[in-house]
Amino acid sequence: MSELLEYLVENEPSFRRARLPALYSDFRSQRTLNPDGYAANISAWKRGLGSAALAGRAPSQSAPRNHFTLELDDHGAALLAALESKQFGRPLALGTVFRDAIASGDLMPLQTFLAARESIYYKSWGSVPWSVVAWGLRQAGLDRGVTGLLGIDGSWGGEDRIPKGRFVVLQNLEAAAKAFSDAVADRASLSSPFERTFSKAHFRRTFEGSFLPSPAAAADKERQQRLSETDLDVLVRFLSRDKGILATDGHTIKIRTSTADDNATITEEDSAIASLKELAEDLTRQTEALTRRVDDLQVAAQDAVRRKNRVAGLAALKSRKIAEAALAQRHATLRQLDEVAARLQQAADNVQMVRTMQASTAALRGLNAAVGGAGRVDEVLDALREQMAEVDEVGGLIADVGQGTAAGAAVDEVELDDELEAMLAEERGKEEAARRAETEASGAEEARRALAELERLGPVPVGLPGEDKKEKEKEKRPPTPATAAAEELGGLSIA
Repeated sequence: MSELLEYLVENEPSFRRARLPALYSDFRSQRTLNPDGYAANISAWKRGLGSAALAGRAPSQSAPRNHFTLELDDHGAALLAALESKQFGRPLALGTVFRDAIASGDLMPLQTFLAARESIYYKSWGSVPWSVVAWGLRQAGLDRGVTGLLGIDGSWGGEDRIPKGRFVVLQNLEAAAKAFSDAVADRASLSSPFERTFSKAHFRRTFEGSFLPSPAAAADKERQQRLSETDLDVLVRFLSRDKGILATDGHTIKIRTSTADDNATITEEDSAIASLKELAEDLTRQTEALTRRVDDLQVAAQDAVRRKNRVAGLAALKSRKIAEAALAQRHATLRQLDEVAARLQQAADNVQMVRTMQASTAALRGLNAAVGGAGRVDEVLDALREQMAEVDEVGGLIADVGQGTAAGAAVDEVELDDELEAMLAEERGKEEAARRAETEASGAEEARRALAELERLGPVPVGLPGEDKKEKEKEKRPPTPATAAAEELGGLSIA
């Protein structure tokens, strides 16, 4: 299986192995016999070839492969060879796929695309009559001969020829435009006019990684995708003419904003900013290279000293001094460019500020005109005071009427106070009864717990602890005269 076909099988769902026989067959007759199958095959080929081109897998004659265009030589020999399979051979209806893609606008000849002045999405009314005629011919069943005669479709017998030329793949441009818009939205620094202006080469180096998909396989990561010159021309043309994201004059590129005062043309100031930024970037790369050279020469000098090689050591030190002098000069120039860039950026910000202040002044002028000046404000306030006074007067009259009605229906205040006191006394009695009931319940609960504890402890012994034991020991001892006298004395009582 070829590299291109292997990529399609692994990355495109429509190119699973079970579908390959149908895709490689001559399905031109299915246009009338099986329109759904025909449309599915056409769509699968267009999507698959576009995806392969964007991934850098389609055949290309340029050194960095083109990602937004397809190159077709005589009869598409290179593409057919890249798609050839031992099991299925070569696709037999690929010419029909390309003619359908060109007719539908999915593919466009490169020169036609670059030379178009109006957006490719603009459809003039001149194309409507032919569309109506083509629809009528299809309804009458006469479209085969006409389309075959015009070379728009290969369904009317004959050889399925692949057109020769270079064709822009619209779906790839749409994907790149979306990726670029997302990348620009994530860069907060691009809000400044200075940061949104680039030379063509600087623009390519800055955003090249945003336009192309990152390789997923480890082997592919070694060959990082790069834009060809054709890719860059096509992409800038698409983003400026058809999407309105960029403004360019062919050398300077400016990212446009959605503000009303954004200029769609490139000015001299824009060109100067782009040249300054490119020069600063070039000097930065030079300083990095010179810094590495100084480090390498220092290592070489130290190595020569260890080897006792005086000549090599002196040569390395001399070269290091020259490199250090060049590095210092580059740094001095770069500092000057940074100062100029800061002034340019400040001037651009000042211009933006002045425009904002002018717009604010115009807005204030319009608002003040709508107000009508201080005299009109005084008139409005006087009228407002009069209306407020009238409202107060009407309110006072209504209040007087209400007071008169209330006086006619007088209420005994003493009777109301007595009734309120009775209600309060009743409420206090209820609260006191509730507190007594709660206290009695609490006392009963404590008494119940005390009785339960006494029952658990059992009956209380009559004598003191240990007296029984002493009595038994006394009975066991034999009586002596002393003990007998003590017992007699113990039995005596004092009257």
